[in-house]
Amino acid sequence: MAGDSPEALAKRARQVAAAWDGSTAAAAWRSGYHPMGEVVQPPRGGLLSQADKQAYRQRSFVLGDELPTNGPHDGRVTWARGKSLTRPLTRPEEAYQALVSARAEGKPYLTVTGAKLGEMSVVTSRGPAMVPAWLFSLEGYDSPLKQAAAVPSELPRSPIERARGIPGYPLRHLVRIAADGLSVTVVALHRVCDHGPAVDVLEAPGSVVLSASVKPRKDGGTCTKQGKSQEVTVKLDRSLGDGILLDAHTGRPMPYKPSLGPSPSWS
Repeated sequence: MAGDSPEALAKRARQVAAAWDGSTAAAAWRSGYHPMGEVVQPPRGGLLSQADKQAYRQRSFVLGDELPTNGPHDGRVTWARGKSLTRPLTRPEEAYQALVSARAEGKPYLTVTGAKLGEMSVVTSRGPAMVPAWLFSLEGYDSPLKQAAAVPSELPRSPIERARGIPGYPLRHLVRIAADGLSVTVVALHRVCDHGPAVDVLEAPGSVVLSASVKPRKDGGTCTKQGKSQEVTVKLDRSLGDGILLDAHTGRPMPYKPSLGPSPSWS
C-alpha cells in the first residue's frame, strides 16, 4: 500500500539520480530548450476589468482581424553569457489556436486585433531566456499579450525505466520553481479519504529527485480509489540551478504545465 515502504522509495530515488548523472540524456536536457515557467504573458500592467480577467482565465478569445500568414520558420532562444539555440517557430494561427479553449463560448471575451513577432523572457531548465514570441494586440490595450513562439525541444529518452511495484504515485506536474531556486511546487495525487500526499526529496550533485507517496489513514480503514490532486511545496537545501528535477516513479524530468497556452510534449 502507498506510504508503507519509504526504503523502497529512497532506493528508487538513488537509482534515478545515478542513472541520470553523466548520462547522454542529461547532456541533451541541458543543451535543449525546456520551458519551466509561463509561456504566455498578459499585457503590461495586467488586465483592466474583471470581465477581461475572466475571459483570460477561461481562454475566451475572438479574432477581430486577420493574422499574418508568413514569417520566419526558425528563431533563436538566447541565454546569459551568449549561449543560444535555434528552434522552429509556431505560426501565428497555430499560436492563436493554442490560446483559445474549445469550451469558451460567448461573453466575456478578449478580441485579438493582430500579431507580430517579438520576444519575451521565459524561465527554462537552463535559467531565464529571451525567446521569440508572438505579440498579440488586444482591443482596448496599448501593450500586447505575449506567447512564446519557439517550439520546446523533445524530451530525451530516460536512462532508467519507469518504476514498478513501489508505493505512491507519479507526480502530475510542476507548478513553479521559486525565484531563488530553493523550493519547488508540484501537484501530487492521493485518495480522497487518506491523509494527503507526501513528497520526499533527494538532492544529488546533478539532479533533484522527488518521490511522492501517500500518508496512510491512522485508523487503518479502507479507502476508495477516488483520486484528488493537491499542490505540495518542497524545500531544498541548495538552489536547483541547472539541476534536473526528476520524478522517482517515472524516472523522467518533471513536466511543467503552463496555466495558459500549449504544454510541452512529454511523450
